[in-house]
Amino acid sequence: MQTAINPKKRIITNTIWILSIVSLFTDTASEMLYPVMPVFLQHIGFSILLIGILEGMAEAVAGLSKSFFGKWSDASAKRLPFVQFGYALSAISKPMMAAFVFPFWIFLSRTIDRLGKGIRTGARDAMLSDESTFETKGRVFGFHRGMDTLGAVIGPCIALVYLFYFPNDYTTLFLMAFVPGIAAIISTLLIKEKIRSAKTDDELSFIKTGKIASVTPKKFFFSIATYWKTSSVSYRKLVTGLLAFALFNSSDIFLLLKMKASGLNDTAIIGVYIFYNLVYALAAYPVGILADKVGLKKILLIGLILFCSVYLGFAFTNSILVYFILFILYGIYAAATEGVSKALISNLVNKNETATAIGTYAGLQSIAALIASTMAGLLWYHFGATATFVTTAAVTLGVIFYLISISLKSTLSTVDEHK
Repeated sequence: MQTAINPKKRIITNTIWILSIVSLFTDTASEMLYPVMPVFLQHIGFSILLIGILEGMAEAVAGLSKSFFGKWSDASAKRLPFVQFGYALSAISKPMMAAFVFPFWIFLSRTIDRLGKGIRTGARDAMLSDESTFETKGRVFGFHRGMDTLGAVIGPCIALVYLFYFPNDYTTLFLMAFVPGIAAIISTLLIKEKIRSAKTDDELSFIKTGKIASVTPKKFFFSIATYWKTSSVSYRKLVTGLLAFALFNSSDIFLLLKMKASGLNDTAIIGVYIFYNLVYALAAYPVGILADKVGLKKILLIGLILFCSVYLGFAFTNSILVYFILFILYGIYAAATEGVSKALISNLVNKNETATAIGTYAGLQSIAALIASTMAGLLWYHFGATATFVTTAAVTLGVIFYLISISLKSTLSTVDEHK
C-alpha cells in the first residue's frame, strides 16, 4: 500500500507557490495573445496551412530544446538558472510581435517564445517533483497547472476588454503582454534553489570543474535518443502511448478556427476560450488530489476519453451552446492529463534524471506537435474540419486501449501504477 501523507507537512511549499505564480504571470502574457493569434495571422495574410506549420515549427523548436536543457539541468545539478533564463526569453518575445508583420519575423518571435519554454520546462518540473513525494505528485503538479491556467483566464479577459474598446489594435496588445512577462521575471528572483547531492559522474564533473566535461554539446543534442535507450521499460511504454496521442493532437488554434468557421465572432470565440481555461484552472488541483487517491493512470485514461468525446462533438456541431458544453469537458480533459502525465513520468524514473525524462518526453511530444498541426492543416485544407476532428478522435480511442493494456512499474514505490 502507499504510505499515508503526513498532515503536518506542507504539501504546497514556498517554492511551489512561487513557481506557480511565475507560471501564472507568464501564461497571462501568452494567453492575452493566443486566442486572437489565428485571427491576427489571417489578418496579416497567413493561410490555414501556414498557421498550422507556424505552430508546429514553434513547438518543434521548444521540444528539441526541452530535451537538451533538461539533460543539461540534470548534469549540472542546477535548476534555477534554466527557469530564470527560460521565462526571460518568453517575456521578451511578446513585444517583438508588435515590431513587424513579416512572416520570417513572426516565425522568429514565436520560436524565441517556445525556446524559452523549452529551456525552463524540464528544470521547472524537476523542481516541482523535488518538492513533492510519491503520494503528492498529482496535487502538486495539479496545483501548478491550475495556477498556470488561471493566467489563461486572466490574459484573454484583458484581451477581450481591450479589443472591445480598441478593435483590431493588435500592436498595442502585444506590447501590453510584456508587463506580466516582466512580473514573471522578477518573481523568479524570489526562488531559492535547494542544494542537490551529486548523483552522477556528469554532476560530479560539473561541481569540481565548473564545466560539463564529460557531457559534450553533441551528446546533449542527441540526448533524446540517448535517454530513450537507457530509460526504464515502464517509461518507454507510457511515453509511446502519449506520443501516439500527440501525433494527432493538433494545436487548439484549430478548435478556435472551427468556431470562427461556424460564424462566431471574435468576442464569442475569446469568451468560450476563457471559459475553457477557467474550467481547467478550477479542476486541475481537485483532479490532482483525486489522481493521488485513485491512481494517476486511471485519471489519465478518463482524460483521454473526454478528449475523444470533445473532438467527435466538434466534428458535427456548429452550435455555440454545444461548444460551451464541449469546452467544459475539454477543460476537465486538460486537468486530467497535462499535470497528471508529468506526475506519472516523474514517478517512473530516478530522481536525478527527472528533468531529462520530462524533457525527453516533452521534446518528442513537441516534435509530434509539428506533425500533428501540419497534418491537421492538410486534412482541413483537403477534406474539411469534420475529417480532421474524426481522425483525431479515432486515433485517441486506439491510444486509450493501448494504455489500458500496459502496466507501469514505479521506481519510487512498491506499488505498480496500473490503477
